Amino acid sequence: MQRSAQLITAQWLITAHESGVQTIESGAVHVDGAGHIVAVGTATELRSALDRSGAAHTVVDLGASILMPGLINAHTHAAMSLLRGAADDMALSDWLQKRIWPMEAALVDESFVLVGTQLAAAEMLLGGTTTCADMYFYPKSAANAFLSMGMRAQLALPILDFPTRYAADPDAYLALGLEARDEFKGEALLSFALGPHAPYTVGDATFARINAYAAELGMVVHTHLQETAQEVVDAVAKNGVRPTERLQKLGTLSPDFLGAHGVHLNDADIALLAQNNASIVHCPSSNLKLASGIAPVSAMLKAGINVALGTDGAASNNRLDLFEEMRLMALLAKVKANNATAVTAAQAFAAATLGGARALGLSDTTGSIAPGKAADLVAVATSRVGMTPLYDPVSHLVYAATRDDVTDVWVGGDRRVTNRVLAANADRALNDSMPAVNAFATRVRALQHVDA
Repeated sequence: MQRSAQLITAQWLITAHESGVQTIESGAVHVDGAGHIVAVGTATELRSALDRSGAAHTVVDLGASILMPGLINAHTHAAMSLLRGAADDMALSDWLQKRIWPMEAALVDESFVLVGTQLAAAEMLLGGTTTCADMYFYPKSAANAFLSMGMRAQLALPILDFPTRYAADPDAYLALGLEARDEFKGEALLSFALGPHAPYTVGDATFARINAYAAELGMVVHTHLQETAQEVVDAVAKNGVRPTERLQKLGTLSPDFLGAHGVHLNDADIALLAQNNASIVHCPSSNLKLASGIAPVSAMLKAGINVALGTDGAASNNRLDLFEEMRLMALLAKVKANNATAVTAAQAFAAATLGGARALGLSDTTGSIAPGKAADLVAVATSRVGMTPLYDPVSHLVYAATRDDVTDVWVGGDRRVTNRVLAANADRALNDSMPAVNAFATRVRALQHVDA
């Protein structure tokens, strides 16, 4: 749908270019009627250019705000918002085997994914996340949920070597996933990846098929990678090599490879990933909550690995909050490296924006504020006491701001959040889903006290 052009102005404009993070004081963005960025610069420059052209446009003056690229949650399981708080303070093995897997076996169906994903999308949009990489069952339901909320998403089509309620075997997982891709591939807000769950749940033969599809269809391969120390120990015992080396030998590592977590990567693993121009998604909150460890992010960045940020699912994080992940990325990296300069605010901000876009293969579309890209934009208020005074807006976004400071959000030029309120169609979709959300919550409570 064609809209009127917009000139969006703010006290501070933060971009995230290939050459680094740029700050423009009294900045502005010119967005055309198709939702693409036409020009970026100072408000004075862009106002003058529009006045000379005589082109019709709407002015949105954000005042004392920071205008920034939309955040990108590069690894999440959106529908698991329905399991938020259902399995807290547990060891990972108990968390999975006694709570999460039994609950999923009992609950997960098309309706669970639809309403759980809508709930997650609302949380993410209100917190400044405009794009996410989702990995979960029933991708058709997830696709419909993201479209109903107006959020950009890449759906990693789930693939496992064992049966679930969703599919019986690798053939079925692949068939269902590719069917979803074919049905929704014309949607501008949606893209698709192949999502083998992890090296420990997917065998060599299945990875070989995934590699072939990825090459033929130009799809990202998104998998969990070396999240726990035990995972590495078990892999070496079973395969004789660490998971990253096994994936290298299988031909899975490439610029289109996206590994989630990467907590237990050693120097050799990092070298292989860098050699293949692969990406890693750092999920600090989830890794802390499950006591998985602290990923060697500084070492990855020094090796030239593209690092993105993710929340993981709400069942292992409880918050789908990229502001929190940015702050933790910078702080934990300093402790891990025993170096206060290990990861800067600008590097954390870049990971949450352009780093995510690169990892998803969407850097031509989103991740920075640049002419030709989609207008995925977020406004952050600077008037709160905790944001005052302001010397460096990038530092404030990472170390001082919270998701509650987000006031306005655009996805593809459409205003999805205005003055902290969801757009009417998204709010209506969320309200319509709440009876089902509450019904699933009742069922979760009944299962919480049942051991596997």
